[in-house]
Amino acid sequence: MIAESEILTARVPFAGADTPSDAIINTCVHCGLCLSSCPTYRETGLEMFSPRGRIYLMKGVADGRIGMESDVFQEQMSACLNCRACEAVCPSGVQYGQILEASRTQIEDARDDGRLPPHPWPVQLLRSGVFGVLFKRLELFQGFSRLMWFYQRSGVQALARESGLLKLLGLADTEALLPPMSNAFTVPQGQIYPAEGTARYHVALLTGCVMATAFADVHAATLRVLRKNGCEVILPPDQGCCGALHVHGGDMDGGRELARRNIAAFEGLGLDAIIVNAAGCGSTMKEYGHLLHDDPAWAARAAAFSAKVKDISEFLAAIELNTCDLKPLPITVTYQEPCHLAHAQRISAQPRKLLRAIPRLVLKEMPESSLCCGSAGIYNVTQPEMAAQLGARKLNNAQTTNAEVLVTANPGCHLQLAGGLQRRGSTMRVRHIVELLDAAYAGDARQL
Repeated sequence: MIAESEILTARVPFAGADTPSDAIINTCVHCGLCLSSCPTYRETGLEMFSPRGRIYLMKGVADGRIGMESDVFQEQMSACLNCRACEAVCPSGVQYGQILEASRTQIEDARDDGRLPPHPWPVQLLRSGVFGVLFKRLELFQGFSRLMWFYQRSGVQALARESGLLKLLGLADTEALLPPMSNAFTVPQGQIYPAEGTARYHVALLTGCVMATAFADVHAATLRVLRKNGCEVILPPDQGCCGALHVHGGDMDGGRELARRNIAAFEGLGLDAIIVNAAGCGSTMKEYGHLLHDDPAWAARAAAFSAKVKDISEFLAAIELNTCDLKPLPITVTYQEPCHLAHAQRISAQPRKLLRAIPRLVLKEMPESSLCCGSAGIYNVTQPEMAAQLGARKLNNAQTTNAEVLVTANPGCHLQLAGGLQRRGSTMRVRHIVELLDAAYAGDARQL
């Protein structure tokens, strides 16, 4: 164990596995074309808050000019949203997400082995409890979710908020992000949902963790829409959390553990596609091949798995959509692009194509639709000030359209936007794109 006094005077280098790739770092030619796409740079105008600036810091550690003990290095690895907007516009093809996630993992590994001071104990407890237990054991996650459902529905939440207890404990802002929990969880037990009419596709649905609890209604809508489009849908029983929060949060090994679990759960089922309705989950699952590329026993299996992963909008836009049963939906909507759908997966036209297929629905484009809303996993917990600035910017843009419904495709975005609209007293509602399709098939705009 290295003494803290030694840590503060020594340069702590990258070491061991998951080191940021020199090849990727050196691919950046510092042209600056990414700057205007970076949310944090646009908010601050500071070079170190840009992808180019952060890559310069990574190169500084890789070359030994600075160490990971640098406050600026740690601050910038945390301040980045990992929205991947820079990747979408980079002429050199810099795979920025890979080196950012590796840099975060290096910091956390250095904290764990004593080369850097550890997190304060509340943060350590939170990381070990959430990343190490809740998201790895879905029965515990579902049990926790039921407790949260009881907390919300029993009046305890209202009492805690009105009494000022949450403010006293410093938890008011974090607690406000708690999603409204559903008591109708989508628990995967090998259920098979037959197609309506002739079965054209055999697919499976990732139920995940947050989507299966707080957004079980979105799963129900997804199942109905897939069945309407000739899909037999299975919920493999041994699946679990996709590992996105682990990978983004510097716990690559935790992400690998969850990836292996999902690969084993879905393979061998003869699937045409693995359907995902959460942009962040789909992005990570499509990168299982990279996550496990150094594991001889899993590399090929991971690549085969990732090749089958399809976002729900990507899948529906690629097949012959059942438009005959779509009934008029006379509403005005605007579409907010989740970062890990638009930038990481490069899915942008497909959601708009689906929305335009709904009779009498009017789609009004908002300014900066692909700029991050500030949610970014747990970013609105770890970086609340920047998250609030970006959330306000997004809602200002959305409200210029006077739309009735703000459409998105990711749970984090949904919570960030819905919370902001509620605080503004706005009547605009936030809905997942599949809920619009489901309402159109049902011919019932009231469910929106």
